[in-house]
This record gives sequence, C-alpha cells and structure tokens, in this order.
Amino acid sequence: MPLTFRFGVFELNPQSGELRKQGTKIRLQGQPVEILALLLERPGEIVTRQELQKKLWPANTFVDFEQGLNTAMKRLRAALDDNADTPRFIETLPRRGYRFIGSVQNGAKQPGIQAPPAEMKPSPNSRRSANWRSVLVALVFIAAAVVLGGLNVRGLRERIRPQESKPNIQALAVLPLANLSGDPEREYFADGMTEALITELGRVSSARVISRQSVIQYKDSKKPLQQVARELNVDAVLEGAVERSGERVRVTIHLSRASPEKQLWAKDYNRSNRDILSLQGEIARTVAEEIRTNLTTDERTRLSIARPVNPDAHDDYLLRKVYAAHQRLKAWF
Repeated sequence: MPLTFRFGVFELNPQSGELRKQGTKIRLQGQPVEILALLLERPGEIVTRQELQKKLWPANTFVDFEQGLNTAMKRLRAALDDNADTPRFIETLPRRGYRFIGSVQNGAKQPGIQAPPAEMKPSPNSRRSANWRSVLVALVFIAAAVVLGGLNVRGLRERIRPQESKPNIQALAVLPLANLSGDPEREYFADGMTEALITELGRVSSARVISRQSVIQYKDSKKPLQQVARELNVDAVLEGAVERSGERVRVTIHLSRASPEKQLWAKDYNRSNRDILSLQGEIARTVAEEIRTNLTTDERTRLSIARPVNPDAHDDYLLRKVYAAHQRLKAWF
C-alpha cells in the first residue's frame, strides 16, 4: 500500500488514518477514512456497496448497513468539500457503489531511481564474496545480541538500546464523541459516553482533564487539532465516535498529541450494550497508561472489573444526566 495518497489539495496516510488539507489535519476517522482509502487504492474502478459492507462491517456486526454507509459517505464528502450531484472526487453509482474520479498520486514510488546499466553489474565472484561478508557481519551482530540479551551489566543493555519513552502529558481534553448511529435522538448516548470518559479520566489521570463545560463548544467542530489544543491549553486530545445499533455498540477512539502533532494511540471497540460501563473503564485505563499515569492497584481493579448493566436503565440514567448537564450549561451562560 502506498505511503500516502495525494489528490487535489488533500493527502491521506492510510497507515495512520490521517487526512490533511494543504498540510492541516482534518478531524475525520473511522469508517469514512477506510472508505476513502479503499477508493483511492482503485481510482476509476467501481467499489460496490457489498465490498464496503464486508470491509467495514464484519459478518457478526449488528448494524443498519445502509444507514451507516450513507452517514459515513456524508461525513467523507463534507470533509472533502465534495458534492454528490456534481462530484469532484467521489461519484455515486445508484444501487451499485462508488468510484473515485479525481486524479490520484501516491508516495510509493521514488522518482529518479534507475537500475544500473548491464555493464556495471558485479561479477558472480564479487557477488559471492559480498554475500559471505554480509553473512559474517550478520553472525557477529547475532552473537552480540545474544550476549546482551543474557547479560545486563550495570544497565549496559538499556544504554545501548534505550526504550521508547511515553509522552508526558500534563493536560488532556476529551472532545465530544460523534454520533454515527444515524439517529439524532441518540445524541444523548454519545454525550453520556463523553461525560463518563471525562469523569473516569479525571479520577485516575495524573494529567489535568478539561471539564465538559469547556469542551462542549467543540461538538461537530471542524477546527484543526492544534487550534483546539491551543484554545483549551492542553497537550493532548482524545477524540472518537459512537455507533449504536440494536444491542451492539461500536466505539472508535484515538489519542493525539498536539505539538508536535502525532497520533499516540487508536482502537476500535465492538461490545454489547450491557458491557458499556466496563468499556468506559477499559478506555480510561488504557488512556491513563498511555500518558504515563501510574495507576494504583485499587484504581486498576475498579477500571477492570466487569460491570454488566441493564441497557434500558442505563439509557434512562444517561437521559437524566445529559438533561441535567444541559441545564447546568444554560445556567452557566
């Protein structure tokens, strides 16, 4: 797969899932990015709706595929400033699929590299000699690695091969999670999930966690990550999306450092509604560890314990909590 795809003023890195416009990162993740990568791999070809279903929604996923795909495409077109009626990049073929119609460049090839002319090719004897030298050097390095693996005299191994240190995050913002359920009435579920993560991280994280009142203004915002981080005075931002269908919940989360901008961690979760509290604890525990928080045994146990809930009762709880939060916001402003 290419290192990057370039089209128009946009650039997509399929490995990191980052989409940039003229060098500025666009807040887009999850299924829209996966759809775009698949289309860019096959420019000019039809990518059928069935292919997208198999790629994005595994057979054991309970979701309204049609609604989910339409929602993901709307978000993708909005990020690309594209229009379904007069497309510049993505053409819709009704009841069939989609096709990328723009000009695509990828970063897999390195221009200017040519094969050596025939007369410059090394002779068989010189090739054998070079091969033996390579084998000898490799054996020396293997022997050294074995010795260093077995011995650790006064930290010699650590000094020769230092471990990558995790970032030291002093302040963290949990931005409002996007609702990908295709139902505006389920915004309360995404809002409740956001507030729960803020609360859990505020309890266990060594970093300062920004309050919900401060981050709610960035709901559905398209501001670049660095601008958001600068306005909130934080080192890192936690973003994501929630998709709820039937008795299943899919949550996409990624943690990014603001300066220099870099994605530190990302993961997709697909769980039952009954496991939502355990999922919130698992996400909070993982994020806390990623930002170098030393959890106590009690904190780790509390965040790890399985806490099944009644989905209907949990919905009622979230509706009351989100309503109360909105009332507090009204009083605040």
